[in-house]
Amino acid sequence: MSESNLSPTDRIKKNSDSLEATRRDFMKGAAATVVAGGLAPSLMGGMVSAEGSDVIRVGLIGCGGRGSGAASNCVNSAEGVKLTAMADLFTDRLNSSRMNLKGLGDKYDVSDEQCFVGFDAYEKLLATDVDLVILATPPGFRPIHFEAAIEAGKHVFMEKPVATDGPGIRQVLKAAKKAKEKNLGVVAGTQRRHQKGYIETMQQIHDGAIGEVVGAQVYWNQGGLWVVRQTPEMSDMEWQCRNWLYFAWASGDHIVEQHIHNIDVMNWAFGGPPKKAFAMGGRQVRTGSEYGHIFDHFAVEYEFDGGVRALSECRQIDECWNRVSEKIIGTHGTANPSGQISSSKIGNWSAPGGGKNPYVQEHTDLIESIRNNEVLNEGERVAMSTLTAIMGRMSAYTGKEVTLEFALQSQESLLPEKWEFGPLATPLVAVPGKTALI
Repeated sequence: MSESNLSPTDRIKKNSDSLEATRRDFMKGAAATVVAGGLAPSLMGGMVSAEGSDVIRVGLIGCGGRGSGAASNCVNSAEGVKLTAMADLFTDRLNSSRMNLKGLGDKYDVSDEQCFVGFDAYEKLLATDVDLVILATPPGFRPIHFEAAIEAGKHVFMEKPVATDGPGIRQVLKAAKKAKEKNLGVVAGTQRRHQKGYIETMQQIHDGAIGEVVGAQVYWNQGGLWVVRQTPEMSDMEWQCRNWLYFAWASGDHIVEQHIHNIDVMNWAFGGPPKKAFAMGGRQVRTGSEYGHIFDHFAVEYEFDGGVRALSECRQIDECWNRVSEKIIGTHGTANPSGQISSSKIGNWSAPGGGKNPYVQEHTDLIESIRNNEVLNEGERVAMSTLTAIMGRMSAYTGKEVTLEFALQSQESLLPEKWEFGPLATPLVAVPGKTALI
């Protein structure tokens, strides 16, 4: 029997400081979520709004396109939710987002005094009376902002991924544990976990519809994305923050920033993260300086308990074949987790249609869990899926086998030494076989 099929009790070890305890605690929580259908609240209590009001006040930290979209999704996910504060590193991004979000009508209640700009804007927003914060800055900032939000006693919706390196993951895991202690809700932007078709199909998988899970294939292969070119007026730091996709400290590289969605589904199917990664990748097409130093393609073989393997591919190159999907392979059939199964046990099965937009549903689930005093906490789970992606990047950059334990305990911090506008060198492009594994 594979370790992912053990009972929750058997998965917990006494040494809570070890990696194995971290993995097994995570697997126990993931299994509980699946049993609950993926939408039911977890075990921790929630909040009462200030002055006894049922209105939940929301603050947005990170006012780009995804942040603005998340704010709209959040306030439209339930009654009595209002956006009351906003923060961003740049004034122009803040102002543009405000103009767009004013279309929310009475769900938008953001005064000039509740808007903040700069590297310390998040601290100023957290000092306001917001009940819930949306963290949607470039991912490199996520551990800092998440820790501060939990310390400030705020519920959190945070976009994926939640870190870009091992030290950041450890910071997120620590803050997620503190959130449980403080009964604070934490939901992550891995919206497939809140999508009806995925939830029902994954329930079938875990109920044995395709037999024992023995493999997976997960892909995010597409063309290129947007790019911001540096102007003479931009300092290096400003440019890297605006062009954040192409710097590993800010995005984690696209295997972490984007492919985490598919990797998270892989981990969901297996009941937890893999043990090892063997990867390759490179920078073949996007070679100009405007693309920073990240790779444009990756291929990873992940190894789970019992030697079971999964294939992961991601690519951002124009004029190539595209595929964004997941396939789970069992001893009695296969599953497309978005809603289809072909199995010798149950035949051909499709998930019933319907369900709310998952980008809205994830906020609905968080709000309901808060109001029901049974708050969700997805912090550890999304941290381990982020770490799985980081492990793949580390292996591809160095050409070395990388274990989950090594990635978690890695001392390599990718973040800039100073949070200020000024010079900031673009890191060298990684060279497998020469770049050190730290």
